[in-house]
Amino acid sequence: MNADHPGQPAVPGQRPEKIVHEGLRMEHDPDRGRYALWHRDVFIGILGYSTDPGSGIVTLQHTIIDEAHGRRGYARALVTMVLDELRAQGRTVIPECTYVQDYLDRYPEYQDMVAG
Repeated sequence: MNADHPGQPAVPGQRPEKIVHEGLRMEHDPDRGRYALWHRDVFIGILGYSTDPGSGIVTLQHTIIDEAHGRRGYARALVTMVLDELRAQGRTVIPECTYVQDYLDRYPEYQDMVAG
């Protein structure tokens, strides 16, 4: 989708904006190992993870967006918000989730966070 004109296809060869929605908030639930995304008062989806207690490396396991909100950039926004938070904490990640793997291919500025 084209971030400047929602509902329009993205321009070939151009990366979509990482976050195209206003009013998003992310809630971290460490007891359940997930980050939840909300758009105002509406639950959108989760990104599940686990943390290795020895190394602190975070394995990003799965991204699940409610199908009523699919293909609107919410998964991209959630992964962006999670990676930004983990970067601020100095964490490294293992991208087990195929969506996160594809995201990292599109946005290589996060590649330095991938555990080697």
